[in-house]
Amino acid sequence: MISAQVKRALRVLKSFVSSVKLTLKVSEIYLGLGIEPEKGAADSGNLEADLAQVFIALGDAAQDRHTAIAIIIDELEYLSEEELSSLIMATHKISQKSLPIILIGAGLPQLVGKAGRAKSYAERLFDYPELGPLKKDDAKLALQHPVQREGIIFTEDALGDIFRVTQGYPYFLQEWGYQSWNIATQSPIDITIAQKATDASIQRLDQSFFRVRFDRLTPREKEYLRALAELGPEPQRSGDVAEVLGIDVQNAAPVRNNLIKKGMIYSPKHGDTAFTVPLFEGFMKRIMPKNKVL
Repeated sequence: MISAQVKRALRVLKSFVSSVKLTLKVSEIYLGLGIEPEKGAADSGNLEADLAQVFIALGDAAQDRHTAIAIIIDELEYLSEEELSSLIMATHKISQKSLPIILIGAGLPQLVGKAGRAKSYAERLFDYPELGPLKKDDAKLALQHPVQREGIIFTEDALGDIFRVTQGYPYFLQEWGYQSWNIATQSPIDITIAQKATDASIQRLDQSFFRVRFDRLTPREKEYLRALAELGPEPQRSGDVAEVLGIDVQNAAPVRNNLIKKGMIYSPKHGDTAFTVPLFEGFMKRIMPKNKVL
């Protein structure tokens, strides 16, 4: 039986989004849930106030049912300052009331600074664990364990070569493992197969993972990233990037800022610039040859 707190949470949620309709199709039968909105709650049009009311209503409902709610959001760095500020304030409200809701978010490195600018207390409210590349032994296990269950193994040379190229980044390990599995015809999967997997993986990343990011850029932004790539994959001084472009730092700054907003680069420390996407410098060199750009 639905409790009064749960019903109110649904009404507040409907008030917030203007309509809530949960539809499930089973064969040719449609099941739906409709409920009247809670007038005067979460409908003011002020995002900070309304979202906080939604979170509190959901928290009250979860507490009444002796359960918890996890709100999981990816790519938080793309939220506007108003949206991020509202999310932080709503989380702060439920924290003050000790309601059983947890916010789990993921984003690029610039998210920490952006959250701090949105609300100064964000640094105290959240933990910011860094999720970087896997260590060599962990990367090897990530590749080896799944194939071992099928009676197949990678050779140590193959594992070492894949780790060297992928730098231990989990998404790339998945891609290289996928390509290696499809290319191999027998066990063990050796370095020859690993190198073929590298060629196939790079080609696929160039056509999709890297390409979709590249296509969002303006010509000037592409030139900036190509200049950054020319200097290498490590963080580079912003002044050095401007020098490669043949312009001063002040003129390069707006382009750099736009690229940070688009999630293409970040500043690991003041005055430094680095790619957010591993191996992107190689893609930039492949797609924009030096003699055509710099």
